[in-house]
Amino acid sequence: MPSDTKARIQAVARELFAEQGVQNTSLRQISERLGITKPALYYHFSSREDLVRSILQPMMEDVERFVATREPGDPHELLDDYFDLLWRHREVIVMVLRELSVLAYVDLGERMLDWRRRLITLLLGEDLTPAHHIRATLALGGLSDCAVEYAHLRLDEVKPVAVTAAVAVLQLD
Repeated sequence: MPSDTKARIQAVARELFAEQGVQNTSLRQISERLGITKPALYYHFSSREDLVRSILQPMMEDVERFVATREPGDPHELLDDYFDLLWRHREVIVMVLRELSVLAYVDLGERMLDWRRRLITLLLGEDLTPAHHIRATLALGGLSDCAVEYAHLRLDEVKPVAVTAAVAVLQLD
């Protein structure tokens, strides 16, 4: 279980990284916002990269668990649950989108492509045409975009519309 100070450092870093970008945020800024010394911050995280990895790790574990434990089934239910996952991690997604170099910290780019391929298979099966792949990519990407773009709205305003649209894009009927 992370210490309270460690969790506070991560929360402030996540906020500053989302606002300013990872490269434009110094550990000094994080420590000053928290009212702690830089050595105190270094006690918990040896570098900015270590801090970034610690922020990305929970999202990566959640997505990995999601795609590993799901069975093929109702696409609406899968997309509904996937949207909840995206919504929980929307600040981290913003951080990554703001500064794509963050993907390299944990080889996240290749992992994200693998997750998408696995999600597409869960949604539509194995034997897919290029049109299936394109529609599924739009559905999954659209959900992610909505979780980020409309994060200022309430979940119950965004999720039903986003999930219904994603299901429609799949053209399952």
